[in-house]
Amino acid sequence: MRIDDATRRLVAAALEEDLGSGDVTTESTVAEGAGGRARIVAREAGVIAGLAVAEEVFRQLDPGIVFEARIDDGAWAGPGATVAAVAGSARAILSGERVALNFLQRLSGVATLARRYAAALEGSGTTVLDTRKTTPGMRRLEKAAVSLGGGANHRMGLWDAALVKDNHIAAAGGIRQAVEGVRRTAPGITVEVEVTDLDELEEALAAGVDRVMLDNMSVEGMRRAVARVRESGSSVEIEISGGLSIDDMPTIGTIGADFVSVGRLTHSVPALDLSLEFGEDA
Repeated sequence: MRIDDATRRLVAAALEEDLGSGDVTTESTVAEGAGGRARIVAREAGVIAGLAVAEEVFRQLDPGIVFEARIDDGAWAGPGATVAAVAGSARAILSGERVALNFLQRLSGVATLARRYAAALEGSGTTVLDTRKTTPGMRRLEKAAVSLGGGANHRMGLWDAALVKDNHIAAAGGIRQAVEGVRRTAPGITVEVEVTDLDELEEALAAGVDRVMLDNMSVEGMRRAVARVRESGSSVEIEISGGLSIDDMPTIGTIGADFVSVGRLTHSVPALDLSLEFGEDA
């Protein structure tokens, strides 16, 4: 997971939010200049993601910190596994603990859930995608975590692909008008259209879209839509969407779509339980 200027600013903002005018507890109990050691431990099994972000937290508090990852991003950690070791300023370790864990637990939770969805679709030919339903400011990191877990990324934002949804269609006056508008304004960009029935699917195919999103359709409706696209000989990609859970994946994998997009990979994922243990034996 790459640390860029945006991530450095995000980490700095998180530290400012947590530290405020200073860590009263740590500054009252830990001598200035004291050294310390700690290790980050997995309390439950899962995919680890965000180690570089956790390291950046500690480095912003102590540039001389020694952060040693004991596992790679994207690797599976069992309960009790040491994920990383930290050594340096005791104050920096204790003051940065919560922020570092917040990033690491959140991103590891995303990667772990993505791994579960990818495993449920294994062998089906259908790839699980994330969405734009991400934590503000953390989209790039959360999408990187999805990739580490075995999922794939949908568009990063509103600029890198066009997704024409029901409100765009209503505003433009129809699917054809909406697609033509995108082609005029942003030639060469991928155009995807959300459809809810076979009539809308026919309109989208006639408009020459690159991908269709079958949104909240019944299983039978999705099967018929996929069959229609395949029978047409079209190269249009097919995506399924609509509040789908992990329990739906075995069925979704039999439909024959190229992708299934799942908002809960990022919008309501449980954090992976990790902790920081401080002490000389860490």
